[in-house]
Amino acid sequence: MLSVQRQGAPAFRQTFSSIACPAMTDSMAIDRVLTEVEAGRDELLAFTASLIRIPTVNPPGECYRDCAELIGERLSGSGLDVEFVEAQNRPEHTAEHPRVNVIGRLEGMASRPCIHLNGHFDVVPPGDGWKLDPFGGEVRDGRIYGRGASDMKSGIAAAAFAVEAIQRSGVSLSGSVEVSGTVDEESGGYAGVAHLCKEGYLATERTDYVVIPEPFGPDRICVGHRGVYWFDVIAEGRVAHGSMPHLGQNAISDMGVLLYEIRTRLEPELASRISVMPVVPEEARHPSINVNAVWGGQVSEDQQSPCVADCCVVTFDRRFIPEESLEEVRREVAQVVAAVEQGNAGCSFSIEERMSVLPTQAPQDSPLISALSEAIRKVQGSEAELVASPGTYDQKHVSRIAGVDHCVAYGPGPLEEAHQPDESCSVDDIVTSAQVMALTVLELVG
Repeated sequence: MLSVQRQGAPAFRQTFSSIACPAMTDSMAIDRVLTEVEAGRDELLAFTASLIRIPTVNPPGECYRDCAELIGERLSGSGLDVEFVEAQNRPEHTAEHPRVNVIGRLEGMASRPCIHLNGHFDVVPPGDGWKLDPFGGEVRDGRIYGRGASDMKSGIAAAAFAVEAIQRSGVSLSGSVEVSGTVDEESGGYAGVAHLCKEGYLATERTDYVVIPEPFGPDRICVGHRGVYWFDVIAEGRVAHGSMPHLGQNAISDMGVLLYEIRTRLEPELASRISVMPVVPEEARHPSINVNAVWGGQVSEDQQSPCVADCCVVTFDRRFIPEESLEEVRREVAQVVAAVEQGNAGCSFSIEERMSVLPTQAPQDSPLISALSEAIRKVQGSEAELVASPGTYDQKHVSRIAGVDHCVAYGPGPLEEAHQPDESCSVDDIVTSAQVMALTVLELVG
């Protein structure tokens, strides 16, 4: 196994403005790279299918090592130095389900500037409702199907092949390019991109630009995402015999009052707010709150429990826009909970936070956005649409931990098919996205 040589920290913090961005490579080099991507269409599709066929289901984190090794083999075969990075200090990293990330680096004539293409290879469980094998990687009518086809194994394949096409074309790079496959994005990314950032693999001292090929489509650039406040509300009741509920305090009934208050009071208030951030779909420009899960009452479907429920837990998913602060979001939730307690005798609630993430957005004048926009124009002959994501993705870690602001999402696949039965991605979009990413690399580090 080849190993990446870690870059030492420079004597001073190099700001983005001090890095010169070369002009787009000459048209002959561009044509060679585009031709190489198109010529490798069947290889690119086969690699995408091979990734889909590895069931990297999260939770619990199945087959991560197998997928990391497959990506590493591809990158190494393209001439990149490859390193596997295990999240040794994370509780998710176990002998049964190891958290294994992979990074490939192609060193140019200089270490900087450096562009990093990152994609997560974990997928959510397939669920029910599939007509095709969720891990078959089957191609029908110009689309490839399977869990991860859209979110986001097609994007990983396109990113890897973009660099491979540059290598095959014989075009040399002035700077460097990295490609990584990481774990656990679907559960927060803490053993994946966050771990790489904390370990210095992604950092301002070595990384200038990051592209995450999440599924927004080949003509869209995602510049950021909304924030999230993920929390539990616990209703504490008093147990009693089910035949004498008047002797107890039913926590489920109390939670029902709170849920009604949230639906009738908080949700309309959230619907009245709208962000200037270009979140898609349009409805997601408003903040939102969703009930993710409910637990309460008897603990087993197989065993009767003739008791008044003394506990009920609801997990809420509150998405907020840049115009709202996290402190305001927390306070608003607490006020609704307190109002229900005060207006209903015996009600008792507590709030426990699970996760919070602030909204993030790349600078509007970022050279990365300009380079991607120009590449889309050259490949597709159309203007790029700048959008923002309704949900968070690993840009949050790149921005907050690594300190790299020039980070966006760009990749193949319809966002609406993520996590859906019969998830799919257009083969043409995979090829187009690979071409766009290849030209972006040439523009920024060529």
